[in-house]
Amino acid sequence: MTATDPVANLQTLIRCPSVTPAEGGALSALEAMLAPLGFTVDRVKASEEGTPEIENLYARLGKDGPHLMFAGHTDVVPVGDEGAWTHPPFAAEISKGELFGRGAVDMKGGIACFVAAVARHVEKNGPPNGSISFLITGDEEGPAINGTIKLLQWAAERGERWDACLVGEPTNPDRLGDMIKIGRRGSLSGKITVHGVQGHAAYPHLADNPVRGMLQLTQALMDPPFDGGTGDFQPSNLEVTTVDVGNPATNVIPAKASASFNIRFNDSWTVETLRAEILRRLDAAAGNGALRPGREPVAYDIVWADRPSHVFLTRNNALIASLSSAVESVAGQSPKLSTTGGTSDARFIKDYCPVVEFGLVGQTMHMVDERVAVADLETLTAIYETFIARWFANAGL
Repeated sequence: MTATDPVANLQTLIRCPSVTPAEGGALSALEAMLAPLGFTVDRVKASEEGTPEIENLYARLGKDGPHLMFAGHTDVVPVGDEGAWTHPPFAAEISKGELFGRGAVDMKGGIACFVAAVARHVEKNGPPNGSISFLITGDEEGPAINGTIKLLQWAAERGERWDACLVGEPTNPDRLGDMIKIGRRGSLSGKITVHGVQGHAAYPHLADNPVRGMLQLTQALMDPPFDGGTGDFQPSNLEVTTVDVGNPATNVIPAKASASFNIRFNDSWTVETLRAEILRRLDAAAGNGALRPGREPVAYDIVWADRPSHVFLTRNNALIASLSSAVESVAGQSPKLSTTGGTSDARFIKDYCPVVEFGLVGQTMHMVDERVAVADLETLTAIYETFIARWFANAGL
């Protein structure tokens, strides 16, 4: 196998069944690709009580100069019903110009292409005029506790500093070259519990139905909108994701009801101001007697989920311009600079250096028959190779 071939790289990685939290041989395969190129490779294990131990990889080529990081993950989601796959999910078979396999686009494909791009750059030009590193986790699809966060901490404690980072997540919605992610909305979750009084449904005056109170609270969370969006971000949006009573009887008023919610928020808010606004809405709704006339305010409590994600926006001309021009010159279109979508490990990296995301078309990620066009692997490799050259040329500006 030659590391300059993204198709061979990806087939090797897909054939490693690295379903979170298993390493599955994927990091060993990646190390075998990088070491011959001159990278020093460290395998870093991290653990925390109550979570599975995760093995990660950090590799660096070069010791001085501008330092470009490529970040990603080799862990993949479960395959689901293996019998529903047209081709075995870990066989990496090619059919009609497409390479099938779990992780093909999310995101072993991005890793395979960046490895090939670096190998081609080194083959043509020698080592970069600076340093390139790979920061690869095995925990992105899982709790994201023992992966990128701890690997960044481990590297920083050893003196590693980065000037920019490219995350190889599948950012393109329809065609390779559509979109670069230059930021992400924040994410905040919580769980509300409304406390009532259990009783017979025929005697509601002797009970206090928490479902009525919950309806008041959840409506207040969803209406009115939190904002109308900003110049860089779409409007913040809250969704109630579960409502649970745990009551199998139709003639019993339950004692409590709970609801979970998640809000994806823009740069109008911080986690702190958003929590304050949510509490303000809940308190106001708790005193609303529309569904509970003559009752005391709704008795509720709220528990915030750990580790909220903070909103961020990257403003770094050398990084964004180098990647945008590389995409345009290779793919023939000007990519949209976007902050849409969910969260990624870029939310951790942004605390260490400017970060953007660009990878394959993500239409089949997490699906049965996840696959990538073979032609896209070559195109993405060419984009990455062009980006590497242009970033190092612009990094000193």
